[in-house]
Amino acid sequence: MSLKDRLTEDMKLAMKAKEAGKLQLSVIRMVRANIKYVEIDKKRELSEEEVLDVLAKEVKMRRDSIEEFKKGNRPDLVENLEHEIDILMQYLPQQLGEQELRVLVAEAVKESQAVSAKDMGKVMAVLMPKVKGRADGKLVNTVVREFLNK
Repeated sequence: MSLKDRLTEDMKLAMKAKEAGKLQLSVIRMVRANIKYVEIDKKRELSEEEVLDVLAKEVKMRRDSIEEFKKGNRPDLVENLEHEIDILMQYLPQQLGEQELRVLVAEAVKESQAVSAKDMGKVMAVLMPKVKGRADGKLVNTVVREFLNK
């Protein structure tokens, strides 16, 4: 079952759940609308990988909003966005732990023959296809910087 089909099926289940599935229904509708928007923009149907990209962008957008709402002292909105992220994470692949990420970074540094922070672009070019959708970009960036500054 494709990711888009799974989203459709989960949307139907959320509709049947009435009040209990209200937040899930809202999040799934938002994601499906964004997927449709990208499809219209590209004038073709999205591949599984492109759908994952849309989902990852949705999660990133909510994480960025959480930081802003924390600064604005809005715990109610922070909690709501955390629930939305939990719903979205169900559709993304299993996230890499920090240890697994460090191993991949070490391999990427070795493969790209990077020696300093100036070579970060080379490392990221090798690493990002391997971790796409499986790790937060900020975490990847932090670990790579840490590794190259040793």
